[in-house]
Amino acid sequence: MFVLRFLVRRLLQGVVIVFLVSALIFTLLRVVPGDPVRLMAGGMAPEALIEEIATEMGLRDPIPVQFARYIGGVFRGDFGQSFVRPASGAAVGGASFDDSTRGERARVLTLIAETAPMTIQLALLAMVFALMIALPIGIAGGLNPGRWPDRMALYLSSIFVSLPNFWLGIVLALVVSVKWQLVPSIGYHGFAYTILPAFVLAIEIAPFLIRTLTVSVSGVMAQNFIDIARVRGLSWGQIVFRHALKNASVPLLNLLGVQFSMLLGGVLVIEFIFDYPGLGLLTINAVMQRDFPLIQGIAIITAAAFVLINIVVDLAATAIDPRLDY
Repeated sequence: MFVLRFLVRRLLQGVVIVFLVSALIFTLLRVVPGDPVRLMAGGMAPEALIEEIATEMGLRDPIPVQFARYIGGVFRGDFGQSFVRPASGAAVGGASFDDSTRGERARVLTLIAETAPMTIQLALLAMVFALMIALPIGIAGGLNPGRWPDRMALYLSSIFVSLPNFWLGIVLALVVSVKWQLVPSIGYHGFAYTILPAFVLAIEIAPFLIRTLTVSVSGVMAQNFIDIARVRGLSWGQIVFRHALKNASVPLLNLLGVQFSMLLGGVLVIEFIFDYPGLGLLTINAVMQRDFPLIQGIAIITAAAFVLINIVVDLAATAIDPRLDY
């Protein structure tokens, strides 16, 4: 019964959040300078043609009218069609926008469905790499507060967080891919192309995981029930793995949910540097081309993913520690 109430409440909150995000993005796109119709029709197109196309597409209607029309389509599962991307492939400008050619433009959901698996793959591998880095360092630091493992965790976290991801990505691409030729780095022609950008993202995430683990493990090890476990004769391994790490995993789990959500919507720089065909690169191209429907669709999908991931994380945290109340 608790799970049902929890899901209903959080899903309703999620719908409100996604609606507010979509309304904000929709409004901002229409008040910032620049006319997408000018980009679509070409710089030399006469003003009369620009106005005709804009009127036909509904871009000259009041913003509330445009948003109501758009959100009505979203509730029907229709996120619209890209302004500039044909269904056949790459984005082009100067396309015709009459009704006879409207079906030739790519659908927003199709574009997102084609690129989202790539970003999910990149984010999952980045999380695996980040955990491989953070778990041994963070646990060792938490079990030895004030000693050299704790100081090492602090120093490594400071180094990692100080490395700009765009700089690290470029350097690793030049050294690991170009000079040493260990793994490919540009584009995507197989899983190997995911390794280097995922490692760069992992270095960006790892400091937060290390500090969370260090603080959580040291805090749990200072609790009274750990002393009681020692009195009961439990071995050091049982105390650490059955008690300390289980209780310290809740803050880590919450942080992993936040970081994974941010990765899904925030890998713009890394995907651009490595020309990785995911949601990040799609978003950058859509912004540069002022492709309103595509930008709006990506914003709504990523906001919904953020909400769903946090719901799953909260449920998992409650399963680990029933005392938690969401």
